[in-house]
Amino acid sequence: MGGDWFDVIPLSSARVALVVGDVAGHGLYATAMMGRLRSAVRALADLDLAPEELLAHLDDLVLQVAAEAESEEPGDGDAGIPLPGGPVGATCLYAVYDPVTRQCVMASAGHPPPAVVAPDGTVDWAGLSPGPPLGVGGWPFEATDLDLAPGSVLALYTDGLIERGDGDIDEGMRNLADRLMRAEVLERPLRHARHDIVADLPPGRLRDDVTLLLARTREVPADSTATWLLDADPVVVAGARHLVLEQLSRWDLDELGFTTELIASELVTNAIRYAGGPVRLRLIRTDTLTCEVSDPSNTQPRMRRARASEEGGRGLYLVAQLSRRWGSRYTREGKTVWSEQLLPLGGPGR
Repeated sequence: MGGDWFDVIPLSSARVALVVGDVAGHGLYATAMMGRLRSAVRALADLDLAPEELLAHLDDLVLQVAAEAESEEPGDGDAGIPLPGGPVGATCLYAVYDPVTRQCVMASAGHPPPAVVAPDGTVDWAGLSPGPPLGVGGWPFEATDLDLAPGSVLALYTDGLIERGDGDIDEGMRNLADRLMRAEVLERPLRHARHDIVADLPPGRLRDDVTLLLARTREVPADSTATWLLDADPVVVAGARHLVLEQLSRWDLDELGFTTELIASELVTNAIRYAGGPVRLRLIRTDTLTCEVSDPSNTQPRMRRARASEEGGRGLYLVAQLSRRWGSRYTREGKTVWSEQLLPLGGPGR
């Protein structure tokens, strides 16, 4: 049993998070630590944290686990899991891909950079500035932005794939690039190509675990998004509702007109009332319909139940009831509040 893991996590606004990590060591301890880190990444991703912020929180968790291990008696531990004084160090790479902007933002905690296979067949490596492994503490993590063309293939992996004991890391990375090209990842389904990439691994026990995650980038077509910049004036709310209805009609989604109009109205009204402007309203049509409103405030919305005697205070409650899911995330300019609805059966994208 080892401590390598990977994950693919759907995020708001059609984005997706790709994760790969490696806990030092083998056995029950490494596996238990891997489980804790994977669960923590899932929980932190649900908060829509930026990659560098997520890794900072994950680093704090590893430091806390190390402190707990030092204070425990031998054989003690959570739920009977032994916490020996062994290594607690781990590496992790966290990347977020946005198919609307075609940007991938990633940060690394001591993890090797992913390979990027461009549509023209060239293989390059993401120019990361990796921070220290998790559990070192005291050092910030840096994010790197990549513009990825549609149809590119990202290859995330653990060091067991490039450190084979018969050469240095640079040689292992060159070897991986060659295998990606020979596997024809651009033309073939990735589930088939992955077997060729790892085909030469020995059939017996390896010196280190090997994890490989392949992802092909897609894009949301420009005609599947609509964006409007609104002034911070309550009079624009009626116009925003009209813009939403017109756009849904163009997409043949009139069935969602009433609910989306109400959601957009509530979100725009709240942004103008509590955050000021300018306010950005955006619709994204993929396999779901996302309505999001961005404003310059860093104050997160809080849903509360209005008293029977109150005329207001029900906006976010209505948004929650009309959405499949909803939430908010911090951005570099402020925050974005979003709502997601399923498309009608038989409609566009379904």
